[in-house]
Amino acid sequence: MNDTPLILASASPRRRELMALTGLPFTVDAPDVDESCSLPPREAVMELSRRKALAAAALHPGCVILAADTLVAVDDAALGKPRDAEDAFRMLRSLSGRWHQVYTGVTVVDAKGAIHCEADSTDVHFEAMSDEAIRRYIATGEPMDKAGAYAVQGIAGLWIDQLHGSHTNVIGLPMALTRRLLEDCGLL
Repeated sequence: MNDTPLILASASPRRRELMALTGLPFTVDAPDVDESCSLPPREAVMELSRRKALAAAALHPGCVILAADTLVAVDDAALGKPRDAEDAFRMLRSLSGRWHQVYTGVTVVDAKGAIHCEADSTDVHFEAMSDEAIRRYIATGEPMDKAGAYAVQGIAGLWIDQLHGSHTNVIGLPMALTRRLLEDCGLL
């Protein structure tokens, strides 16, 4: 391990919690970036994580920057964060009783400015949810700031009966991929 400063370019409390599991000291600085992107979901999360990492790297030269972006996709259509309760209902209805994919792009910019970027994917299955159950879930407020309108580690876990891939990817930071990228930069 070296002592190069590590910056997490994310305001997500869940990503902060997961990064803390690495045991590495880090600070948080999440610069604003344009998150519009029309690429397919896997490519989109890589592009968006790269934008975030490069924006933070410009503010913190000589540091290692880690950024991530997560999208939920059903039938190859990306589901971002819901605009409102109606949008959350539409998203959750589309996931009910079906498999979908969660993609997270992780970009690490090392202290010399080299970019290391990969994506992880996880297949997630929701049991069927009644319209009433969806409305009750939306009323909790939990879906409103989450990609795909749900949090696997929250109330939505009541309906997730199968998951193939990284559980932490669905939370927003695939830890095995993150470890590999940090190792590539000499931090782990």
